[in-house]
Amino acid sequence: MDGNKAVGNHYEGVAARYLTGRGVRIIARNVHSRGGEIDLIGQDGETLVFFEVRYRGPGSLADPASSITPQKQRRVRQAAAFYLHRHGRWDCLSRIDVIAISPGTVKRYRVEWIKNAIDAG
Repeated sequence: MDGNKAVGNHYEGVAARYLTGRGVRIIARNVHSRGGEIDLIGQDGETLVFFEVRYRGPGSLADPASSITPQKQRRVRQAAAFYLHRHGRWDCLSRIDVIAISPGTVKRYRVEWIKNAIDAG
């Protein structure tokens, strides 16, 4: 496993633990499709949620959430649509959220959960 993939897996784990602690049931990780990759998929109450996990380390010029380019947003929307189609879930409530992780000052990480961060279009 290359370094970037290992770092990505670590912070996806941080995000999964954070979400689980807030009542989200994680149902899939690293879902690949023709459209792109979805970091985490979870069930938040009645809503199926696709999570994009972003991390920026100390000294980064951009905050994690603002690092999501329009191209990345498009790929996440395509991957989510493909997942819904493949699993016959077009009729379910769904949204795309961002989990932004950066170094913390009081705790090890600062985690921000941004609901409906990427418009499903």
